[in-house]
Order: sequence, then C-alpha cells, then structure tokens
Amino acid sequence: MTGLDVRLPIGTERLLLRPHRPDDFDDLARFHGDPEVVRHVPWPVRDRAATEEALTVKLGQTELLEHGQWLVLAVELRATATVIGEVLLKWAGDRQGELGFAFARDHHGQGYAAEASAALLRLGFDDLGFHRITAVVIDGNSASARLLERLGFRQEARHVDAVHFKGAWTTQLVFALLAAEWRGTTLPGPPLGRP
Repeated sequence: MTGLDVRLPIGTERLLLRPHRPDDFDDLARFHGDPEVVRHVPWPVRDRAATEEALTVKLGQTELLEHGQWLVLAVELRATATVIGEVLLKWAGDRQGELGFAFARDHHGQGYAAEASAALLRLGFDDLGFHRITAVVIDGNSASARLLERLGFRQEARHVDAVHFKGAWTTQLVFALLAAEWRGTTLPGPPLGRP
C-alpha cells in the first residue's frame, strides 16, 4: 500500500489550512484549554504543558501514509495570521475517510468551520479519490450536527450509550457523505484554491 498525495497548504477565501508549526502554541493553548470548546471533542481540557505535548504530536500529522492515520491541519485566519481552529481527515480504509474539526469559541458562528471543512472534503473527494467520508458527533452537539447537514452529510446511525466519554456513557451520532452526494451539493464558500 502506498501513501496518499496530500498537497499542502490549502487556501480558501479567508483561511489557510496548513501543517502545524511550533509557533502555533499560544493560539492552540487558548482554545485547547477552553472547557466550552473541548466539551464535545475527545481530548480533555489541556493546560499549557498538555497543549505543548499535543502540538508535538500534531507536528508529525501532515501525511496520510497508511490506513488509520489522521491528517491534522491548523486553520489560520488569513487576515490576522492567527490559528483559530483545527481540521482533521482520517484515512479510515479503502477510499474512506473521517472528518473532524474544533474551533476557538470566539470564532464560532462565522462560517469558518464550514469553509475549512468544505476544503477538507474537496481534498478527500476530489484530490484523494475517497468514496465515502464519515463524521462522528456526540449527541447534544447540535452545532456540529447542523454544520454536517449543511455540508450535505446525512445521519446514518445513533449508537445509544456506545462510548464512555468524559466519565459517562454517551450516545454517538454517525454522519456520512458519499462522493456522488458531495458532487451534487452546493458548497459553502468559493472554490478551493492553492495559495
């Protein structure tokens, strides 16, 4: 099995999706340590030391060489050169992927997550040839569920008390999007471009 050809960075009208750099630390610490941001994501609230440790791992998550790997990209706001979030794409199996995202609270509700996620979906479907991309949401995370629906995902499953998440049994919602469905959707934001 050979790796996938991931060409970075990826530019959109307002954002730059790029590999993490060591100087992203302060921006990451701001939202990795925010309980509101991390309440629906797998990682715990991180102090500065834990954020530094996480960033060290992210520095190496810039390729998709084998199934099971995550591509983890910083989302930089072009206007300020500030990292406002992260988007993730997992090579889940034969022509399949999984999407993830997290954004700083003061950048919620401005369309940044949709713009960045649409760019990653273009990467997955158009550049990498994925057939299907899924996303898993904790029940109660209605903002992420609505975002996925706007991107064209449909909810395929509701797994009741399927995962022990942050100290309690939690229901997971599984969303999916096929390449053919993606190509029939209206995309948020302008076409994908390279900076």
